[in-house]
Amino acid sequence: MIEMKVAGIALDAATRSPIVLLRDAGDRRALPIYIGQDQARSIISALESQKPPRPLTHDLMVNILEEYEISLDRIIIHTLQDNTFYAVLKLRHGEALKEIDARPSDAIALALRTNSPIWVMEEVVADASIPVDREADEAERQAFRDFVSNISPEDFIQRKEFGSGSGEVQES
Repeated sequence: MIEMKVAGIALDAATRSPIVLLRDAGDRRALPIYIGQDQARSIISALESQKPPRPLTHDLMVNILEEYEISLDRIIIHTLQDNTFYAVLKLRHGEALKEIDARPSDAIALALRTNSPIWVMEEVVADASIPVDREADEAERQAFRDFVSNISPEDFIQRKEFGSGSGEVQES
């Protein structure tokens, strides 16, 4: 899994639909997730630390969690299927750990309000992310190509001596 942070909310140029943009810690990959207008407003208010005069839906959910001493350990965006992302809330109540299905936008809105980490499965990042730093990606690919071109089969053989004093060497 890869921990990601909310980079912000953008609007799709063609459809004007809101997109929450997640970024990895190295600012190498960005994961765009289309969300609804209400969820976009909720995420923006959490990013800007706005406190409404009365609790809105995600604020209410956080209040309920706090009242019952339930903590949000993390959220996990675990699947991308038919252009739909799936997420879970990992909740803790004492020693009990529960997993609750959630839309990624709601999970992100809650994570921001509770300072909980946002994790994304590597397969999802590989399938849906966009490169942010193409030069760093190319440098990494070139370093890997150089490593592979300079490796030999002997580099994979481990030699161990046994304490029998015989001096025998075993290859594994």
